[in-house]
Amino acid sequence: MNDAQLKRILESTRTIASVGLSSNPEKASYFVVDYLRRQGYRIIPVNPTAGEIFGEKAYPDLLAIPDKVDVVQVFRPSEDVPPIVDQAIQIGAKVVWMQEGVSNEAAAAKARAAGLDVVMDRCMRQTHRRLIGEK
Repeated sequence: MNDAQLKRILESTRTIASVGLSSNPEKASYFVVDYLRRQGYRIIPVNPTAGEIFGEKAYPDLLAIPDKVDVVQVFRPSEDVPPIVDQAIQIGAKVVWMQEGVSNEAAAAKARAAGLDVVMDRCMRQTHRRLIGEK
């Protein structure tokens, strides 16, 4: 993905489902998502062990989310990505964004074949700061 494509994704996104979001402020998923939330994105936590994060109800998986999701953000190990991509396709997400350190070529190919944009091994917070800037 080039910068123009990444910026288009960031500017058109309203709702992000964050798979693997932690309620622990010391974890990367927490502070990355906190930044994105403060930039105006609606965050939907996907964590089967949490009831609520950032005042939003947490869901056990993507299929349980009743609302439309633009981006599925992945904070899970690379080997856990394939079923997440399957669910992202099922719910009609537009983008699968695998955070820094997360990549899965087979799952990415499946997502692309279904019409989703795919970002791998890239921090959404760092990319937002670089291309758009903090509010």
